[in-house]
Amino acid sequence: MAYNELLAERMREALENTKGVIEKKMFGGVAFMWKDKMFCGIIKDDMMVRVLEERYDELVEKDHARPMDFVKTRPMRGFI
Repeated sequence: MAYNELLAERMREALENTKGVIEKKMFGGVAFMWKDKMFCGIIKDDMMVRVLEERYDELVEKDHARPMDFVKTRPMRGFI
């Protein structure tokens, strides 16, 4: 299993009534895109979410949050 299919299904259900959302395979997982920009996704058992830049420092400090570092390059700022 490349990514948690149960978590992906929960995300699909939550987004099913949101117009313009596209699901794409990325980073060995699945990403959800809107207007050609990724806003959330799943890699293995981890969910990634785009957050407002001005709230990133605050939100990355929350329990169960960390910088998005799923890819081997540098962490993607703006994603937790």
